[in-house]
Amino acid sequence: MAYAIEQLSLQRYAEKDKEALAAFRLPAEQAQYTALPLEVLEPDEGKHPIVIVSGKGPVGFFVLHTSERVRDYTENLNALLLTALSINHVEQGKGYAKKAMLLLKDFVRSQFPAYDEVVLAVNHKNIPAQRLYEKAGFRDTGRRREGNLGEQYIYAMKVNECSPNKF
Repeated sequence: MAYAIEQLSLQRYAEKDKEALAAFRLPAEQAQYTALPLEVLEPDEGKHPIVIVSGKGPVGFFVLHTSERVRDYTENLNALLLTALSINHVEQGKGYAKKAMLLLKDFVRSQFPAYDEVVLAVNHKNIPAQRLYEKAGFRDTGRRREGNLGEQYIYAMKVNECSPNKF
């Protein structure tokens, strides 16, 4: 089942999405902080690719992890890890990332009912991403880790709390 806001939905990846995801492009300043969909689509235990779909097809992508990798970010055994969020460059500026993150709680409650939190790491220099996550209900946990490009802030969002309505 898909969850939608204003013609936007989150759906589990299907093979039919591969061609559209292969066409995704990101400017260099964004690509340094995330991965293009095809770079992270390889099957792996506990890895759940999610496609952000507008009325015309895939516009964005991210991965939810249920594997042991999550333990690098939180001690919560019921947490999911969100990685590789991207919006295709030609679709940016339309609010898709924010709307997708606002749909995330309901999507997780439906598709991953055993999980009560979503965690992620965001680079300390990636201010636009930090603002996006905060507007969607993520909070800085105060935990830090070292990433490929320096310090990363660990953000978390409780799934069982009400979603903010900040369009």
